[in-house]
Amino acid sequence: MVNLNKSELKTEVAKRISNLKKEIDELKELTKPIAPDCAIGRVSRMDAINNRSVNIAALTKKKEKLLALKSIINHIYDDNFGKCISCGKEIPLGRILIIPESNKCMNCASK
Repeated sequence: MVNLNKSELKTEVAKRISNLKKEIDELKELTKPIAPDCAIGRVSRMDAINNRSVNIAALTKKKEKLLALKSIINHIYDDNFGKCISCGKEIPLGRILIIPESNKCMNCASK
């Protein structure tokens, strides 16, 4: 991978990290506990609890993705960056741009 492509990728990943942090902040607000003294009906409370569970799952996934993206920023100039961890072949730049946290080529990822 050429250094120019890596610097472009680093810029793109930095943008994604920024957006992801905003999404995480929004989800943190949505996952706050629901106060029992809040004057909503029983069905509405059950809906709110269910929605909170869904948001907690989404928050967990976004936090995992954030860690993966931060890892890319830290390792983008390593010699083995962009190489499949299974077979060692270079991961196409297009795949890295679409899914920057991917560490396997298409063939190995589909196994």
